[in-house]
Amino acid sequence: MKLSTFIITNMEQVLAEWDRFAKTLELEGLLSRKEFRDHAEQILRAIALDIDTHQSAEQQQRKSQGLSPENTVASGASIYGTARQHDGFTLLQLTAEFRALRATVQRLWFALGNALTPAHSADLIRFNEAIDQALAESVGTYAAQASRAKDTFLAILGHDLRNPLATITLSSSLLGQPGMTKEAVALLAPRIKRSASMMNSMINDLLEYARAELGGEMPMAFADADMLDICHSAVIDASAVHSHCSFVVNAKEPVLGCFDQIRLQQVFTNLLNNAAQYRGDEQPVAMTLSSDADSATISIQNSGALIPKEAIDAIFDPMVQLAIVPQQRQRATTSLGLGLYIAKKITEAHDGSIGVESRDSTGTTFTVVVPRVRPCH
Repeated sequence: MKLSTFIITNMEQVLAEWDRFAKTLELEGLLSRKEFRDHAEQILRAIALDIDTHQSAEQQQRKSQGLSPENTVASGASIYGTARQHDGFTLLQLTAEFRALRATVQRLWFALGNALTPAHSADLIRFNEAIDQALAESVGTYAAQASRAKDTFLAILGHDLRNPLATITLSSSLLGQPGMTKEAVALLAPRIKRSASMMNSMINDLLEYARAELGGEMPMAFADADMLDICHSAVIDASAVHSHCSFVVNAKEPVLGCFDQIRLQQVFTNLLNNAAQYRGDEQPVAMTLSSDADSATISIQNSGALIPKEAIDAIFDPMVQLAIVPQQRQRATTSLGLGLYIAKKITEAHDGSIGVESRDSTGTTFTVVVPRVRPCH
């Protein structure tokens, strides 16, 4: 059987092997099973088409040198590499996908027991050429996208740190001038404290992001704690950055459980900072705590500009920042676009969930649900 025909007619068998491979690399958490299979099928169909496309000796030589003209495999693989970088795949996982494709197709095809005729050998050469070309294209666009993301991140870091640093520099300069009264010092001290808190929040997010990107697990220290105390501590942290924002905590009673108090405080501080930054003028940010026997639920609501529907799916991705509406442009940016990403990672480490809704009637509400019971000792 011709290799291209085998790929198309035995697609489900190949994809079944692909599913088993995905589990060995723990890729299913990055994409849904359907998304993963759809991507694999697109690559295989493009390769089958490439095998059946006439290729001159010159074109084959150019392809081996990475100089082949654009075709369905190359252009599709370029998009594929960019998408994999955006979805959080490592370069090792990306290359492993193509290695698995190559091995799976060849093993199943050889299992038919066909003699390796000259025509079959030619198909096999074309198949490996297509795999290599697609891999090269994917790695190239993956690397380019990663480089752009790094440059963007550094630009955001430099921009967002410059504002609080300038405030600290100016305030310290004024403090050094002769004749400073106690009243003037009292006005400058909160500015310095607020700017330092903003910078500390950015640096913490940066460290957590770097740990996650390098594949390290976020360390957790679970212990008996009161979720209400964690909420109040987060409000204190957020108030240091957003001194002109009113925060309201709604809770009926303490909620005891086994949590990493420091990490969850970081989650709620990030969510409160985000809500304060995008709130409507003079509107408070409401934090509501409720619970049942199994879990604690924390919601943070603000009534500012709604999040566009197209942005909801990407809002927890690293370095995603919402556009600030005109009336909010004078407000300080307090994060690198990493706060929500970090909040999601910490929540998942608690075996919990985090979500967001943005509606005209209720504004924007982030909801965190975490289990109360786990072995703490």
